[in-house]
Amino acid sequence: MAEKVVLKIKKKEIELPVITGSEKEKGIDISKLRASTGGYTTYDVGYKNTGATTSAITFLDGEKGILRYRGYPIEQLAEKSSFLEVAYLLIYGELPTKTQFTDFTGSISKHTLVHEDIRKFLDNYPERTHPMGQLSAMICSLAAFYPDSLDVNRGEEEVNDTVIRLLAKLPTLVSWIYKRSQGHPVIYPDNSLGYVENFLKMFFGYPTEEYKVDPIIAKAMQKLLILHADHEQNCSTSTVRIVGSSHAPLYAAISAGISALWGPRHGGANQSVIEMLQNIQSDGGDYKKWIEKAKDKKDPFRLMGFGHRVYKNFDPRAKIIKKASDDVLKKLGINDPLLDIAKNLERITLKDDYFVSRKLYPNVDFYSGIIYKAIGFPTEMFTVLFALGRLPGWIAQWKEMMTEKQPIGRPRQIYTGQTERKYAPISKRKK
Repeated sequence: MAEKVVLKIKKKEIELPVITGSEKEKGIDISKLRASTGGYTTYDVGYKNTGATTSAITFLDGEKGILRYRGYPIEQLAEKSSFLEVAYLLIYGELPTKTQFTDFTGSISKHTLVHEDIRKFLDNYPERTHPMGQLSAMICSLAAFYPDSLDVNRGEEEVNDTVIRLLAKLPTLVSWIYKRSQGHPVIYPDNSLGYVENFLKMFFGYPTEEYKVDPIIAKAMQKLLILHADHEQNCSTSTVRIVGSSHAPLYAAISAGISALWGPRHGGANQSVIEMLQNIQSDGGDYKKWIEKAKDKKDPFRLMGFGHRVYKNFDPRAKIIKKASDDVLKKLGINDPLLDIAKNLERITLKDDYFVSRKLYPNVDFYSGIIYKAIGFPTEMFTVLFALGRLPGWIAQWKEMMTEKQPIGRPRQIYTGQTERKYAPISKRKK
């Protein structure tokens, strides 16, 4: 017999069906609640307990610290797979065969060039424009160069062309944004290189000299991009889905996701972690002092990179990145004092009842910024790199929503404003 929940409102009882996911997650189906109760809705600020969709892409168990893409544990993918292979998995549902992967990577290589007029757009931004603002605008502008993309109900092959273009052109755009910020000429794509290697060359290379990709750095980047590729219904992913639900073009939906990722509570958190560690360092490195400040409710200071809306256990991605940061810094011969401060913060907080009782464990942002910094990326580019990694997940979520023909997103509210009142002419209004 199917499980149901009985809701009693006044003298009326309403039966609500229970949905069970493949991993035994349970959700109460309230899709007919308002109609069957005469106007009642649920109230859930921040959607902490609301499932807006079913999805077959990513499974996350915050209590147990589990993250899987299409059933594959993140630990296995980070260790054994490549970013483009994971992108294929997320977008198309299965790991590719050798032939499928060759076709996929070949298609991406053919579309890495960006229209030259995009450079004119970039040249007219003020120098201090944040790279995330530029990236969001550039992605949305791509719709102007591919007007057919405005029709989201095109055939599967035509929609896939837009998907491939996004995957191919984002690394080029990211590198161009950085090069312009440095006053350097842009580096064009080198399609003889792999996806990550090509990006590193465009980002760090110069037209005056040969650039050799460091395999240690390339491996670290692969891992970071894989770990950021998808994370269920977070702020930016939900934004992509709700914008896409209006049947806006995919470029616009991805642009909106980039804007949502921009904030320090989301994708900008890894930049905030580095800035926090730098502040502690400049204050003499007394991390114990700052831990006490974080525990003081009257002090506005908070430890960035600790705690997570979903994880109530150790973020599995943080474990992988912690080891990766140790490996990268050791192999590159970098002795970064920020890493020592980070390790000391982690060591103390994991033994402090204040943090343990509140389940404030280090998350993915705590160590990712250290690796980016070690590789040579400036802090203002950290969130842009997050977007580069998250792109396949956004595409997969959009594609799933469109395939299932989900309705336009339209949350309800509980109105708390003025009740009906009469309009008064300006001459009769009180001060």
